[in-house]
Amino acid sequence: MNKADHQSLLAELTAALNAGRSAVTATVVDTAGSVPRRPGAKMLIHEDGSTSGTIGGGKVEALVVANALETITTRETHLTTYTLQEPLRGDPGVCGGTMTIALEPYMPPPTVLVIGAGHVGRAVVDLAHWLGYRTVAVDDRADLVTSEALPNADVLFAGDVAAAVETHPITSDTSVVVVTRSFEMDALIVPLLLATPARYIGVMGSKRRWSSTRDALAGVDLTADDLLRIHAPIGIEIGAESVEEIAVSIMSEVIASHGASDRA
Repeated sequence: MNKADHQSLLAELTAALNAGRSAVTATVVDTAGSVPRRPGAKMLIHEDGSTSGTIGGGKVEALVVANALETITTRETHLTTYTLQEPLRGDPGVCGGTMTIALEPYMPPPTVLVIGAGHVGRAVVDLAHWLGYRTVAVDDRADLVTSEALPNADVLFAGDVAAAVETHPITSDTSVVVVTRSFEMDALIVPLLLATPARYIGVMGSKRRWSSTRDALAGVDLTADDLLRIHAPIGIEIGAESVEEIAVSIMSEVIASHGASDRA
């Protein structure tokens, strides 16, 4: 692989991670006998199975892609030797030989999706960014989701939550912080979030506000177990008063929930 192709794959890998998507690099590290590519050949496999570059094509490459997708689940690097003989000798041009390929999964940092870009939302974005999370800020008020107002947001989205979730899908590595201006908005947002595999969903407000939100959800097809996924009132009780302290309370609960999920 020449330098330009290598740089192109690295740029594509970086773009995928910045977008919150996983990817795997497959690199030929050793060969013996007759093989289609030599050490240094590299391929990038995205989480949807699409690829860039090649380590030789044919059935071996298809097997490498399948193995690469498994590493996204296990999150473990693998060094595997593939034999280009039985059952692969039907590949045209393949005369035998072996290729040892390193599969390295790259996972994006976990995402904190903040819905509501008011004072608390901005403080949560800033703290989450400082802690190393990928941050997504969503608000229907376009003037609040700008790079000037939220310099530490990796993604800014002005619009409703349904459109935001469609554009930036919520995964099991996403924590959602709902800090909107009304319980009516929360009642519209919660069913959308419960339909996702979000690792954490927290809703800001007093117990009374959450009770009002639950009442507004009475006609929605949600179970008691569904509602148990919601952390409300949001955050760990630390006696927080300032917006910065509230952000610490919220992110403490997010961190704790990630640890609990990883131990499960």
